[in-house]
Amino acid sequence: MPEPTPELAPEPADFAALVDLLAAALQIPLDPEHRPGVIANFQRSAVVAQQVMDFPLPDLIEAAPVFEP
Repeated sequence: MPEPTPELAPEPADFAALVDLLAAALQIPLDPEHRPGVIANFQRSAVVAQQVMDFPLPDLIEAAPVFEP
């Protein structure tokens, strides 16, 4: 039997390390003055994303074939 897949983020995320790694990987210079704001935005985005992920959906729900705002 295959082992269970680990959760994507089982522990609290280290957003400071994530910002540093992403900036380096994308070769984006990050001004030290702007770094705290970038980290704060990642933290806020994670809160919003968690609310979306926690929203219960019925098992039978299907994606709309066409997006209509």
